[in-house]
Amino acid sequence: MRIVNPTGVSLVSHQGNSLLFTGKQGEQFQISVLADDCIRVQHRPENQSRLNRTWIIVGKDGDMPRSGRSRDDLSPFALPPFEMDTTDDRVSIKTNDLQLQIALGDFHITWSNEENQVFAADLQSRAYPYDHHNNDVYHYMERRPDEHYFGFGERSGLLDKKGRRMRMFNVDAMGYNAESSDPLYKHFPFYITLVPELNIAYGLLYDNLSTTTFDMGCEIDNYYNPFRYYQAEDGDIDYYMIYGPTVADVVQKLSKLTGRMILPPRWSLGYVASAWSPTEMPDAQQQLKKLVDDHAAHDIPCSVYQMSSGYTVMESERTQSGIDVRNDQRFVFNWNKSRVPNPQAMSNYFHQAGIKVAANIKPALLTSHPQFNDVKLFNGFIQSTETNEPELNIFWGGEGAFLDFTNPATFDWWKMQVGENLLAKGIDITWNDNNEYTLWNDDARCHGFGETIRAGLIRPLFSLLMSQSSYEAQQEFLPDERPFLICRSGCIGIQRFAQTWSGDNETSWHTLRYNIPMGLGMSLSNAPNTGHDVGGLVGPMPGPELLVRWVQNGIFHPRFTIHSWNDDASYTNPWMYPETEDLLRSLFKFRYRLIPYLYSLFFAAAESGIPIIRPMVYEFQHDPNCHTESFDFMCGPNLLVASVLEEGARSRAVYLPKIAQDNDGQWCNFHSGEWHSGGKTIQVNAPLEQIPLFVPAGGFLPLGKAMRYVGEQPDDLRQIYVFPHPEQGRGSFTLIEDDGLSLDYQQGGVTEVVLTVDSQPDSVHLDIAFERQGFKLPYEKFEFILPEGDHRDVTASNSIIKTWVDEQNRQHVEVVVNS
Repeated sequence: MRIVNPTGVSLVSHQGNSLLFTGKQGEQFQISVLADDCIRVQHRPENQSRLNRTWIIVGKDGDMPRSGRSRDDLSPFALPPFEMDTTDDRVSIKTNDLQLQIALGDFHITWSNEENQVFAADLQSRAYPYDHHNNDVYHYMERRPDEHYFGFGERSGLLDKKGRRMRMFNVDAMGYNAESSDPLYKHFPFYITLVPELNIAYGLLYDNLSTTTFDMGCEIDNYYNPFRYYQAEDGDIDYYMIYGPTVADVVQKLSKLTGRMILPPRWSLGYVASAWSPTEMPDAQQQLKKLVDDHAAHDIPCSVYQMSSGYTVMESERTQSGIDVRNDQRFVFNWNKSRVPNPQAMSNYFHQAGIKVAANIKPALLTSHPQFNDVKLFNGFIQSTETNEPELNIFWGGEGAFLDFTNPATFDWWKMQVGENLLAKGIDITWNDNNEYTLWNDDARCHGFGETIRAGLIRPLFSLLMSQSSYEAQQEFLPDERPFLICRSGCIGIQRFAQTWSGDNETSWHTLRYNIPMGLGMSLSNAPNTGHDVGGLVGPMPGPELLVRWVQNGIFHPRFTIHSWNDDASYTNPWMYPETEDLLRSLFKFRYRLIPYLYSLFFAAAESGIPIIRPMVYEFQHDPNCHTESFDFMCGPNLLVASVLEEGARSRAVYLPKIAQDNDGQWCNFHSGEWHSGGKTIQVNAPLEQIPLFVPAGGFLPLGKAMRYVGEQPDDLRQIYVFPHPEQGRGSFTLIEDDGLSLDYQQGGVTEVVLTVDSQPDSVHLDIAFERQGFKLPYEKFEFILPEGDHRDVTASNSIIKTWVDEQNRQHVEVVVNS
């Protein structure tokens, strides 16, 4: 180690929206004013970029070529005018939103807003050190004692990472501890800082894919003020300061920078079934047929089945149950015909039940793989440092080599294999798995689309490109439909192609609890389509109570799946305990009924970057009691989910946030119709059959039919649960409707229905309006349902067909929909 702190830094040029500085030892700094609320800072110790491309920052139209974009391309940005002032020792920059004071000499920046409130500052005399003996680069910032740090993608522990040190090096972390394990599967070098005393939030996005460490106050040095730092083992410092001032503002601006979530087909919002054991059996095809039949026999809705990789085990492997599948040789794109004699017939059987099929695929070929030498001939693998041979690593079942997706020949070979060996046999979805690329040689060589790149600079990129190749294969196979695929590992940008999940979690109450902030961190990091393996993947079977509580939590996540590899070779399923089967069935059906609400949230995420599930601080930044809440969350704007996380609990305390800075507001218990003031903690009953749910005054929850799978029946029912303020208030929600499958929505084939409620102490008025009307609605009326006991007079903008009160004392109002 030989740490160098730049000195003698001076301004050397100002061209357009960029300022260039150089240091005494040739270091280069660049500051670019991209927008009034977004400033880019670069530090290049070697006076040039170590990696001249980005795969994180998208183009003007959200595009990203597979070969990446030039880091020097500023064309996607507004590049507004700004004020600049210089003195001998300082440069000042001012935009409409931000002010920067740049101290020359040791080069450190102080950030303030348009009101001259200092909200961030580099650490003086130690802001941008680098290691002269290797490629490590650092960024040190001052740390306030009351700051909160959110985001970082998929991380263990509480939502607020204050005091944590976290490493981003993607690994296959099977059975991780959801509270403490680090690193995990993903690389998201982004976080949000909330400064409570100023009520200001801002984000820092580091465009660097090398192995990274974030220290958020774990390290203390007596010779410096309290600090936090970012460290990358290669590449340069290249970060974007994203000013909020709210957490919500930062997240949406991040999504514009790095690309919005791809809109999935509506059927992907249903239940995703999965298990290890069926494809590990010698009669796998019969086991899979039985699984389809069991869902029908037990009346459990199911829309997707994820088929694990046992279908690719080489023919000579032992096939009896109970073997250690981790030592099997699995050959991606190779069907074991003794286990699955007729893949097309298997797919057809799922399809007849309305279930789509996902096939597990892995991005490495064992040296014994029948196509290994073919790929080797066109240099399709990541290459060793010294020779033109593949870089070999231990993979599942033996020694193998990782595919190099920066080689166009590999990228296209993968697409062809997906099409010929999966899609042509009836597979609908690629499940891109085991793609952490745990290479232990940073100097291994990658094709780099014609410009050789060291693997250590781009390791997380391979899983992103793997997903992009799979995405393109699916897109070309069914060009008029939306591709849907799943990916375990990746970096920021994976949201542009795939849904993801938190990997191979452990079965425990502890995991149920700490998976929640893990998913919320992903949501704040622009990966909103995420979820967890309900019931846990590895360990013992979940007990009946744990399974119920986990399902109660899971149905409100974007991805709802049960997946398991239990110690006793069993697999977790909703009918495994007769005493809870009816309860679980009702929860699954409620998930399907929620799809009109959830789909509207998915659409907003894809269009505007608004997360689907949200930590309380996202919605209620004005309420200090929400700043560090890790386990209760909002599903969209209208549903507070208070999961039961302790065994045996039949009640729990729930904090109901203040609706606004100067208004406590009102919250309605979804189950009972009882109203409570915000800004208070209440004790709530939570019998096993019920999870506490609360809706803010003015909230809407549009529900549809319960179906065995999405599309089983005409989607012609909309029951709108509306929660008018018990006294005086107003609320609205935009319901999104389209065909849920095609790309027509991109050409205007979508209808937005704006639902509004105005309430007075003795009356309620419902309004139906249309923003866009490009899709013919499959229904002709809304059935509005008020909370239990609310019998106020109801009027509506459209004709009321009839009203009645049901057995739960809820008032129903049928209103004509005039689209």
